[in-house]
Amino acid sequence: MPDPQPYVLFPGTAREALTFYGDVFGCAVELHTFAEFGRDDGPADAIAHGGLTGGPVRLSGADVAGDERPVQTEGMMLALLGTADPSTLRTWFSRLSEGGRVVDDLQKRPWDASDGQVIDRYGLHWLIGFEDN
Repeated sequence: MPDPQPYVLFPGTAREALTFYGDVFGCAVELHTFAEFGRDDGPADAIAHGGLTGGPVRLSGADVAGDERPVQTEGMMLALLGTADPSTLRTWFSRLSEGGRVVDDLQKRPWDASDGQVIDRYGLHWLIGFEDN
């Protein structure tokens, strides 16, 4: 069975957010507007569906429509533990921190691993870490 793929409802920032994540993770970004999908329950240029493709991170999303509520990540983190080499994970942590808030610095832990947490500028809470060698 494949891993769950996060699908985020953004408050009108899906295009900007998914483009940012594509840049951070080195993924292509696929975006489809409400107009393309024949939807009239939001602005024609709003994102009805989008996602990252061809890279190490799977993430999809859309802009909210109607009475949908945008993402809030209290009590949940997106974990990127050991998903790339330490240098790449450090870069991802740094990039996700830009305009966001570091919750817990990326640092060596007593159990000989490194990890840290950041809430990015779009409100997603990330846990990034790796085993130290």
